[in-house]
Amino acid sequence: MATARAGNVIGGGDWSEDRLIPDLIRGFHTKRPVLIRRPNAIRPWQHVLEPLHGYMILAERLLAGPAKFASSFNFGPSDEDAWTVECVATAVARLWGNGARWERDPAPSVHEAHYLRLDSSKAHVELGWRPRLRIDETLELTMSWYRSWRQGKDMLKETQAQIIAYEERL
Repeated sequence: MATARAGNVIGGGDWSEDRLIPDLIRGFHTKRPVLIRRPNAIRPWQHVLEPLHGYMILAERLLAGPAKFASSFNFGPSDEDAWTVECVATAVARLWGNGARWERDPAPSVHEAHYLRLDSSKAHVELGWRPRLRIDETLELTMSWYRSWRQGKDMLKETQAQIIAYEERL
């Protein structure tokens, strides 16, 4: 058995409440400005396919039997891909277009850490895993999925196409 942890995972198809990208998409879709509670917070953003690839490598190693993989692993982006919430929200609004915008939430919010990061060096060294997508590619891929959704496309096909395109990078 092993433990795996990922950074702030984003990607098309996430509709969870109180998550930056889904909240932005819901607001943009209704043409309302989205309230952002901590625009200066820095997070380790990564596309969902990145840690999933790492999890699969880890599972394969565990099945092969070496006990050294029965441990804990972090799967996160490179340090330069840890952007502020403001930078991500602004990029997503630009990619969405149609006058999409966000505003700082004036209401006080619960305490959250200002800067989060993951040390994935163990996954790099022991599993040979490395992130393949930079944050700008991650945001483009994510917004491509949501644009396709907005246009009424077949989302199963869109999702499968993104998975295949990601696999070609490996």
